[in-house]
Amino acid sequence: MRTFIIRRVIYGLAVVWLVSFIVFGLSRAAGDPRDLYIDEYTTTESWEAMGREMGLDKPLIVQYTLWFGNALTGDFGRSMYHRTSARAVIGERIRPTLELTLGGLFFAVITGFPLGVLSAVRRGSVWDYIGRTFALYGQALPAFWLGVMLILIFSVQLKWLPTSQRGDWTHFILPGITLGWGASAAFVRLVRSSMLEVLDSEFVVLARAKGVATRWIVWKHAFRNALIAPMTFAGVLLAAYLTGTVVTETVFAWPGLGRLAVQSVFNNDFPIMTGVVMIFAGFFVIANFIVDLLYSWADPRIRLE
Repeated sequence: MRTFIIRRVIYGLAVVWLVSFIVFGLSRAAGDPRDLYIDEYTTTESWEAMGREMGLDKPLIVQYTLWFGNALTGDFGRSMYHRTSARAVIGERIRPTLELTLGGLFFAVITGFPLGVLSAVRRGSVWDYIGRTFALYGQALPAFWLGVMLILIFSVQLKWLPTSQRGDWTHFILPGITLGWGASAAFVRLVRSSMLEVLDSEFVVLARAKGVATRWIVWKHAFRNALIAPMTFAGVLLAAYLTGTVVTETVFAWPGLGRLAVQSVFNNDFPIMTGVVMIFAGFFVIANFIVDLLYSWADPRIRLE
């Protein structure tokens, strides 16, 4: 276990370093970063002072070393658009993103996993068709249309829930459903296919022949052995949610990282862009590391060493 963890940490750091190298290289390939901040009042003295402040008077390798060292501590520079540090701007958006992520993932798990199991156990029944229909609509309906329809029905017509913005727990319901339905549909399909494969295996047939209760067979033997594919998808999904979902955040005016990333591109806000990309890379590395650890718990046949 220790060897596996050390190896995965090294791989994760290598990925983060590679992302930082690409981001820094693209920023310099686009031209002098000072070009984004100049205006008609910029003088030669202020241009050179800005270069010294940003470290542009040093060799390129030194510039990268200083930038990467500051990035590891969360210092991505000063946002010229927001007129404050990029770390402060990004920090304000992390909590709303985490809240929306947990809401969407909660809806996806509590609907996708039970429906997938029920659809597999009751194959060919009404419950099977309900689960498959739910998955079909979840993967077919675009998030922007679903979000607008939910607002129109539950906020405008019925006036049960707020339309947008971030507030109390009622503000999480519509964005959570919009964000989680597509993932829930994928969980239904993955869990159903994995469960069907496991339920037809020999050890399940042997357990039934020995008289083991159906509930015990489904949840103790079949479900745990069918978790590998859904867990892999859940890890990627978690990282994707943490990096921000632009469509859902835009429809519900949610102040998350996804909207911030898009706005920073339009505003040419380089410190914000680099900070968000580095955080996205860290999220993906951590999510994949957690999934790798859960593999051995779900299936004892998988060894980490």
